[in-house]
Amino acid sequence: MKLLIDFFPIILFFVAFKVWGIYTATAVAIAATVLQIAYLRVRNGRVEPMQWVSLGVIVLFGGATLLAESETFIKWKPTVLYWLMGGALLVGQLIFRKNLLRSVMGAQLQLPEPVWLKLNWAWAAFFAVMGALNLWIAFHFDTDTWVNFKLFGGMGLMLVFVIAQALYLSRYLKEDGAEAAAPKELP
Repeated sequence: MKLLIDFFPIILFFVAFKVWGIYTATAVAIAATVLQIAYLRVRNGRVEPMQWVSLGVIVLFGGATLLAESETFIKWKPTVLYWLMGGALLVGQLIFRKNLLRSVMGAQLQLPEPVWLKLNWAWAAFFAVMGALNLWIAFHFDTDTWVNFKLFGGMGLMLVFVIAQALYLSRYLKEDGAEAAAPKELP
C-alpha cells in the first residue's frame, strides 16, 4: 500500500498524459501530490520532510509549466528532486558529518560505519546520475519518450539499484535466531 501511495502522483501523471496531454497531466500531478500529502498527514499525523519538498517542487515547476505553457519546467522537476535528495546526502555527510541514510534507516539495519558511508555515497551518486539522465532524455527525445522513461525507466533503474544495494548489504546482515537455530555439535 505504501508503494502505491508513493507512486500515486506519477501513475496518475502518466495516465493523464496518455489521455489528455502534458498540461492536464501536470495539473493532475499537482492535485495528486496535494492529495497524497493530505492523506499521509491524516493517516500518520505527520509527513516526511522529503515529501514536503516533493510537494513544493511539483507545485513550483508544475505551476510554472501551466502558467508559461511550457513543458520545459515539468521536465526539470525530476532532476531537481533527484539533485536535492543527493545534495542533502552530500551536505549531511560533508558539512554536518551526519550520515542521513543511517539516521533514517539505522533502527532497521545494523551496519558497520564504512558500509553506511559507502551506502551514502552510492545513493548520492545514483541521484546525480538519475538527474542527469532525466535531463538528457527530456531534451534529446520527444515528450512521450520522456514520460515513458519517467515512469518505467526511472522506476526500473531504481529497482535495479535497490536490488544491487540489497545484494551488497546482505553480507553484513545477521539473521535473527541463526545461531539459535544452528544444529549443535555432539561431543
